[in-house]
Amino acid sequence: MKYEATFESVHSHPLPKWYDDAKFGIFIHWGLYSVPAWAYAERGKSIVDLGEDPEPFHVQKYNPYSEWYLNTMRIPGTPGQRHHAQTYGDRDYYDFQRDFERESAKLDPAAWAELFEKAGAKYAVMVTKHHDGYCLWPCENRNPLRPELRSRRDLVGEVTEAVRARGLRMGLYYSSILDWTFKPQAMRDAESWLDHYLQSDEYAAYSLAQTRELIHRYHPSILWNDMGYPAQCDLNALFAEYYNAVEDGLINDRWLQRDARGMSLPEYVKYVEAHGGIMIQQEKYGDYTSPEYDTIFHLKARKWELTRGIGMSYGYNRNEDPANFMTGRDIICTLADVASKNGNMLLNVGPRADGSIEPAQAEALLEAGEWLRTNGEAIYATTYLPERQETVTDGGSRVSFTRRDDCVYAIVQDAAPGEEATIKGFALPESMRASVLGCAGEVAFECDGGDMKLRLPADAPKGSAYVLRFAAR
Repeated sequence: MKYEATFESVHSHPLPKWYDDAKFGIFIHWGLYSVPAWAYAERGKSIVDLGEDPEPFHVQKYNPYSEWYLNTMRIPGTPGQRHHAQTYGDRDYYDFQRDFERESAKLDPAAWAELFEKAGAKYAVMVTKHHDGYCLWPCENRNPLRPELRSRRDLVGEVTEAVRARGLRMGLYYSSILDWTFKPQAMRDAESWLDHYLQSDEYAAYSLAQTRELIHRYHPSILWNDMGYPAQCDLNALFAEYYNAVEDGLINDRWLQRDARGMSLPEYVKYVEAHGGIMIQQEKYGDYTSPEYDTIFHLKARKWELTRGIGMSYGYNRNEDPANFMTGRDIICTLADVASKNGNMLLNVGPRADGSIEPAQAEALLEAGEWLRTNGEAIYATTYLPERQETVTDGGSRVSFTRRDDCVYAIVQDAAPGEEATIKGFALPESMRASVLGCAGEVAFECDGGDMKLRLPADAPKGSAYVLRFAAR
């Protein structure tokens, strides 16, 4: 199908089956910010938690994302500014480019791809340019203010090639509306935040040209935009161009546009306040939605993708205690919960400047991958049970349900299962055959009063979760 540059045409784009089946992807945040690799870190508090503070824009002063280092160090009195002054004095952030390019020369893209495959991921999404404006490829459409703000080594191309060689799909992230080389003031309040959205025609042309360059140079399976898109650009034309170039590609939902042409900043602030405040996502465009650091999930008819880091930052944060990271079991249980409610999980790794990955992050991914090798049939290419997505056992362990064809899966988040278990509020015909993935033989069960009582095999997996498979005889 050839798409046309109209809303009706691009809006008819179907969700590619490969993405719905994949369920698990790896996000990669890596750039100049990986040199200082520092952000405020309060154990257990995500950006969502910090955003609930009653102080306006508290989250920007105590931003846990190390990839926002430049913005945080620009805000007077913040932990980020104090850290930069104590560690680097008055050194300019963009001086980190030479450090990053020296260290990034050590990257082994094949090692990344191998880790992602062993983790059980089916796709990866790499940041090609974050809000600081540095491009991780030798882009032809250079920054008009800082033409050398780009990697001479094609890091994007090399990682893309390595990931695809492992049989994974490759997506690309691009920060289109924010570029701190064009707006040097910190995003510290509503007015300064919105000023960053009042981009010039010159910037809009530059951002669009780079987006199109990424499409035609790398043909990404996912075009993952962030924070919005310049209002001057025709998104219908851009999406039609992308869909026609990448037949089974898809886009996320962070393409919000606000037409601020001709407005002064005070007028724009009033306009935004009258139209829902500061938002990133929108319902108008996107093949799926992309909630960030959510912890409570609900079934949604529209495909969605949880995005978060293994810790509380996307970029590597040397200030964060690895004890704060998700464990392999955390990843497994979150993935099961997400998959049972029509979602995918895009889990971020934040490499150091030299491309090495924090051992605790790699170990958690490998643990999840080991579980998926045995239990992946309950995750990949599954869908949800419309009537029930979750319940608990009599011992309080959470249970998530998925299905594939005529099989139903119950993923029981019990690290130390005993000989018997009862799944509350769940019943199937007793004529069905039940088994535990990874174990031989059948599992005896009976349904009584709407609950299912099971006798588990002695070798039922311990450590994370076990999976019951129910199939017709």
